[in-house]
Amino acid sequence: MPQRLHLVFGGELKDPAKSEFTDPAKIDLVGMFPDYASAFSAWKSAAQRTVDDAHTRYFIAHIHRLRDEETEASPTEELGS
Repeated sequence: MPQRLHLVFGGELKDPAKSEFTDPAKIDLVGMFPDYASAFSAWKSAAQRTVDDAHTRYFIAHIHRLRDEETEASPTEELGS
């Protein structure tokens, strides 16, 4: 079974209704997690720490969805080989 990695990150947004960060260099990388349950727990903890700041938001990125070993490589990936 393939590993299902999840990245939890967040930071201050320019507009709370959108997902554009004020300063991408200051994004808080909470960590990489081996399953959704542990990623959700880390996300919830980070989000609760910043609950009073409407401009700060945390996300869970499904890293395992970015690369599927079963599909053929894209032309860009083939350049790196």
